[in-house]
Amino acid sequence: MVQKMTRIKKPVIDLSDCILCGVCQDVCPEVFWLNDAGYIEILELLDYPCSGVDDAIKNCPADCIAWE
Repeated sequence: MVQKMTRIKKPVIDLSDCILCGVCQDVCPEVFWLNDAGYIEILELLDYPCSGVDDAIKNCPADCIAWE
C-alpha cells in the first residue's frame, strides 16, 4: 500500500508589510507570537486552526498574512 503525502496548509506573514498592529495575536494567539526581536512569528504546529487563521487574514490591516 502506498501512502499519499498530503501537504499541510501553513500561514505565512510578509514581514516587510507587517505593521505590528497585534491583530493576528489578538484573533489567533495559538498561531501568532511576537518574538523577542519584535517581529511576529508563526508557531510551528502540526495542524493550524483554519478559522482562527482566516480571521487573522481577514482582519489584518496590512493584508500581509496568507496561506502557503
